[in-house]
Amino acid sequence: MVRPRKPDDPERRREIPCDRCGGGYGLVVNWGPHDQICGYCYQQAKRIRGTCACGHAGVLPGRVDGQPACRTCAGITLNIDCVGCGAESELYRDGLCWGCTLGKTVDRLLTNPETDTIAEALAPLTAALKSMHRPNSGLTWIRQKHVTDFLKQLAIHPEITHNSIDSLPRSRTRDYVRGLLVEHGALPHRDETKIRYQEWAQAALERLTDDTNRAIIDRYVRWHHLRRMHQMETVPHGTFLRSKQTVTVAINFLNWLHDRQTPLGELQQADVDDWVASGPTTRLIADRFLHWATGNKLTRRGLVIPHHRRGTSKRLSAADQDAALAKVVDGDTLTTRDRAAAMLVLVFGQQLEDVVTLTWDDVVVTDDLVTITFGSLAVALNDALTDPWRHLAAHPGHDQTAAHPNIRWVFRGHSPGQHVSAMHLRNRLRQRLVSTRAGRLGTLHELTKLAPVAIIAEALGYSARTIETHATASAADYARYVAAIIDRQ
Repeated sequence: MVRPRKPDDPERRREIPCDRCGGGYGLVVNWGPHDQICGYCYQQAKRIRGTCACGHAGVLPGRVDGQPACRTCAGITLNIDCVGCGAESELYRDGLCWGCTLGKTVDRLLTNPETDTIAEALAPLTAALKSMHRPNSGLTWIRQKHVTDFLKQLAIHPEITHNSIDSLPRSRTRDYVRGLLVEHGALPHRDETKIRYQEWAQAALERLTDDTNRAIIDRYVRWHHLRRMHQMETVPHGTFLRSKQTVTVAINFLNWLHDRQTPLGELQQADVDDWVASGPTTRLIADRFLHWATGNKLTRRGLVIPHHRRGTSKRLSAADQDAALAKVVDGDTLTTRDRAAAMLVLVFGQQLEDVVTLTWDDVVVTDDLVTITFGSLAVALNDALTDPWRHLAAHPGHDQTAAHPNIRWVFRGHSPGQHVSAMHLRNRLRQRLVSTRAGRLGTLHELTKLAPVAIIAEALGYSARTIETHATASAADYARYVAAIIDRQ
């Protein structure tokens, strides 16, 4: 990637400008009377690839009649022949291109110094790193000290397993390299969200001030939360957060009881009422733990905590939805990915947790149509909404590294093999456009006025019960509107 240009010199721009960019930068090479170029354009010229008019395919640094041309046709001398692979390419060091330099660096870091070999288990990772589409970016990443140190540690491990990687210092680099190993078949897939929850829960137990209560929470985590997670193929991020919050409140509740010298088995309704009355409304979340404790005969029956309910969620009005959608369709403040995601929220009332899990099996782009399958039906997009999807199909993003070798996610994330986080996308859209929750609720509210519940549920992938709830609210609003008109008559 060409580094950002510094401001040029206006005086030099007037007297001896670069023949390619017209800027007033220092000229570094003269390839003809009308091809004196600056350092920036010189570096860029070595990266132009294509097919010359003479049929030569490779680097086209020169210019003939204003078009990129090979060295022979342009009559220029430039060393771009790699001594390693023999291909035409921009050279990095010692006559080697970026790709060969990256390959040598990878081999050096992943070679065990004691055996002078690369472990067989690391062969897929080695091949993946060497074949990155942008070796210069790969070399920049791999030469960071924390990455270099981690790969050296990995190289000397006697075996490559999830447990052996867990034994290495925790870091983002460790998680990223683990993802690469999984994506390239060197390690089996495992749900990292579930592992994170287990690690968090183990640390959370230390916050309990009583050994008996610690054993109760340990049982609650294992036989309630983790048992449910083990039944899921992948633990959603929302489940992860709710489980953390539930256990945190349960820990605070038991610590509070311990300070009152009240064992859980002797808990009375008066204690419960004091707990609720003496703190924030999030204390109501303890009802989930209390329900489990009662069912497991750890406390007496009949104890009640009111259910914790969030405040009434706002929904976007029809006018505000139209304004937001206009920014998505015609505006330039959002990236292509954000525009596509916002469309699904504002037009089809989709939850971002479902949006980010879309694959190119769900989205079909042809010359004539773009269709998306949410439920059991494929929905064709209006022509005004298709541009972001066509662009994503042609440029899926994150395809220049080894992170996504064969991934079908529409919304690829930074982590290997993973889609973008729904929370990350939600925060981006809230900062740049609108609350996705308000937009989604507003869309469902309006859609239930236009079609039967069964059709909307089938087309959008919702349960009929959920759509029925929105339809009831929509009908109630309409009834109030009619009543208001009658009152004015």
